[in-house]
Order: sequence, then C-alpha cells, then structure tokens
Amino acid sequence: MYSVIGFIIALAVGMTGIGGGSFTVPALVLIAGLSSGEAVGTAFFFAGILRLIAAPFYLAGKHIHSKYLWLLLKGAVPGLLIGLLILRLLNRNAGSPLVIILLGVILMASSSVTFIRRIQNQSFAGKNSRWLPWLALPIGVESGFSSAGAGALGTVLLLNYSEMTPGQVVGTDLLFGLVLAVIGSAFHWSFGSVSMPVLFQLLAGGIPGVAVGCLLSRRIPAARLKTVVAMIAIFAGLQLVWAGSRRLAEKYTATNPTPTVHADTSKGK
Repeated sequence: MYSVIGFIIALAVGMTGIGGGSFTVPALVLIAGLSSGEAVGTAFFFAGILRLIAAPFYLAGKHIHSKYLWLLLKGAVPGLLIGLLILRLLNRNAGSPLVIILLGVILMASSSVTFIRRIQNQSFAGKNSRWLPWLALPIGVESGFSSAGAGALGTVLLLNYSEMTPGQVVGTDLLFGLVLAVIGSAFHWSFGSVSMPVLFQLLAGGIPGVAVGCLLSRRIPAARLKTVVAMIAIFAGLQLVWAGSRRLAEKYTATNPTPTVHADTSKGK
C-alpha cells in the first residue's frame, strides 16, 4: 500500500514538482497512522530524495532559472527555520487541523488563478523581483511547520506571475523544494521524528514513480502541462481541506464525547 502511494505521489512530483508534502503528510497521518511530527519528518525525507532524483532531469534540459531560484531561497530559508522553531516549540505537534485547512484553501484559491487570465501577470517577477523573497518567506514558514507548500505554492507563484515556461517553473521549483527539504530533513533527523520503515516502503514505489514523471513531463505540451500543474495543486488543496476537517472533527469528538444515556429501570421495580 505504501509503495503504491509513494509511486502516485512521486509521479506527480516528477511531472509538476507538486505533492511532496501536500499529498504525503495527510496520507501518512490518515493511512499509516503516524503522529503529526513523524508524518512531517518522513515527508521531508521522502520529498527531498524524490527531488534529488528529479533535479538532474531538469538540469540536463536547462530548465532552471537561477536568479529566481536564489531570490526564492533568500526568503524561504529563513522562513523554514522559523517554521521549524515553531514546530519544535510545539513539541513536534505539527499539522494543526486549522493550519492544514487554511493551507488547502490558499492552495485551491491560488491555483485557480491559472484559469483566470485577467488576474495573471506574467511580467510581475521580472519587474518586481525584489518582492520574491518576501513572497517566499511565508512559503518557507509553512514548509517548516508542515512540510507542505514549497512545491505547490512555489509552482503556482512562478507559473502565473513570471515569464518562465511551465518546464522552467517545474525545474526551478524542484531545486527550490530540494534545498528546503535537505535543511528540513536534517532538523527532523535530529528531532528523531522520521519513520524509517514507512520511508523505505514509500521510496520503493517513489523512486520509479519520479523517474516516470520526469520522462512524461517532456512529452506533455507546455499549455497542457500548465493545466495539469494547476489541477494537481487544486486536488492537493482539496485533500488538505478534507484531511484537516476530518482531524478537526476527530479532535472535537475526543474532547466532547457523547454522553451515555442510561435507561431508568426504577419504575419497573
């Protein structure tokens, strides 16, 4: 089961750069039954290895925009450290249901921009590149806190507000997510919040999945790839909202148990 999940997530990562954390954390919490802290740490390692495998495919095709990559990292790395600090202060209780729901809503709303041309601005990054670090800062915070957002939100930002082709967006965001995943993985390893048995099973399907995804991305026309990226991001957002809502309901049920009604048998005596 975990190998199948790993293959599907890795296929999405190889094709679009999206899914390393957005799909993995809810899957590990809901299906594998891992704690939030373990799910985040394991997702960081899984996403980092997938992106490490995918990066050479995009580097070979020269689908990396080094200037935008640097500007994104300039804001996201400090944000990541802030997110990890918050995670540590909360005793590794990452993935608050409300935070997961909020991320899902933001992801769906931002991804919908792809289908609304009026509010797209392909020249924004070129004319306002100084704003990229500030826009990447909250992405880094969210990534550090829940491992989600680096691929999805970074891709959506570059896809609709830069002049890059979809292939360049995916390649640049893969390296962006790789750097964050390496840093995050190192911290989570020190926290001891990585489930190695689950990680190995995910990688059994994930390694071939990401290779297939990278090969498929080259065969998809640019316009169609942009649509695929947006649809996967919207699906990831829906999954996060559903996962967060389910955990919020479980938390409410645990703290407010239904009172047991005892039948009154005194009248029968």
